[in-house]
Amino acid sequence: MGINLTNFLSSKSKNKRMTEFQDLDHIDGVSISTVSANLYKNSRDDLVMFYFRDSANFASVYTQSKIISENIKWNLNNNSKKVFSLLVNTRNANCFTGKQGYKSLEKIADVISDGLSKKQLDDEDQPKKIKPKEIIFGCTGTIGEIFPEERIKKMIPELIKKIKYTQNKYIWMKAALGIMTTDTQPKMAMEKCYIGNSEVKIFGIAKGSGMINPNMATTLGYLFTDADIPNKVLKDLLKKNITTTFNAITCDSDTSTNDMVTIFSTGKASHSKIKNIRDPKIRNFDESLNKVLLNLAKRVVLDGEGSSKFVKVKVENCRKESDGKVIAFSIANSPLVKTAIAGEDPNWGRVIMAIGKSGISIDIDKLSIRFGKLIIVQNGKLSVSYDEKLAAEYMKNNYIEININLSSGSKNFTVYTMDFTKNYIEINSDYRS
Repeated sequence: MGINLTNFLSSKSKNKRMTEFQDLDHIDGVSISTVSANLYKNSRDDLVMFYFRDSANFASVYTQSKIISENIKWNLNNNSKKVFSLLVNTRNANCFTGKQGYKSLEKIADVISDGLSKKQLDDEDQPKKIKPKEIIFGCTGTIGEIFPEERIKKMIPELIKKIKYTQNKYIWMKAALGIMTTDTQPKMAMEKCYIGNSEVKIFGIAKGSGMINPNMATTLGYLFTDADIPNKVLKDLLKKNITTTFNAITCDSDTSTNDMVTIFSTGKASHSKIKNIRDPKIRNFDESLNKVLLNLAKRVVLDGEGSSKFVKVKVENCRKESDGKVIAFSIANSPLVKTAIAGEDPNWGRVIMAIGKSGISIDIDKLSIRFGKLIIVQNGKLSVSYDEKLAAEYMKNNYIEININLSSGSKNFTVYTMDFTKNYIEINSDYRS
């Protein structure tokens, strides 16, 4: 199964080499296939199927937007404890499509369940009848366009035919490419860790470049582990680790109608049973899950639409973590801050503005601000050591750190964001073409 180069080349991949990505290899219980349903104007892969031949436990977090896509409605209505397949399509968000969009998913689920049930008969010693409700969906793309039911249904047999039971980095690359929209790079991450004395794997892929702001997740993210973890524990782990990863990034302050992050557990690894999130045997897995989520989240920001700089905003020593979060997002989402960064202007006054508009009460006399290691504001005043030329030179870096110290407590929060460039406007003024 070769790479669909149309995806990689049309992505304007900023000359990133595939060797720079982590080498996701085989993970037991997960199968992948990709095809083109011609949802775009070229032959790039735009349908990706993940198949769990022995089913998988799963847990998801979804957008908190009051307008949600039909696939999110479908997934929320799904009470199955296990799933056999996830189907992801690009180009069409299946949002604001009404009954047509939802009924299309019902019909597609019927086709998938029939096809995978036949595959069970062909491949399994104890074949299972797969039900439509044991399938979930991810959709991404333009809102309000008629969902392309027929194009997708037509390609389901080909998707099932191309299922590979053994994975390698090229198949994972195809999957990561297949779920992209305006992304310029595929996003993949992995960790190996231990539950007790047993090694387990956590693999993840994501897409996201625009309409990125947390109110749950901020993108499509799919994680896969061969660990044997119950749904409730998966849910607890995911909710805990979303806070400082996918809920700590922003590109443009807009929350999508389609956000979802889902983790699947195939149960193929042999280890002691895990009953709850407090089990000490799960600690290493918990830490590794956070690393995978944060890796993917940072890749989303690094690939932000039109971005030229990756920006870390850290608020330190505040009374409450929630105070730090509000201030950090006020800075990270400020168009004036973001455009100043794009213009490489050390306009620290805009940071002051963003702190003030956050609504969080601070003691100005204790406020300090640094750009990287450069002290800008100290004890509520412009630092006597401040040098405009050094600050302007620092702003030329591709990686910018803004550090805010409130000196009022012991809590911290970090947000990752990007700058606003002319290219961002060009991309979003021409998104649907």
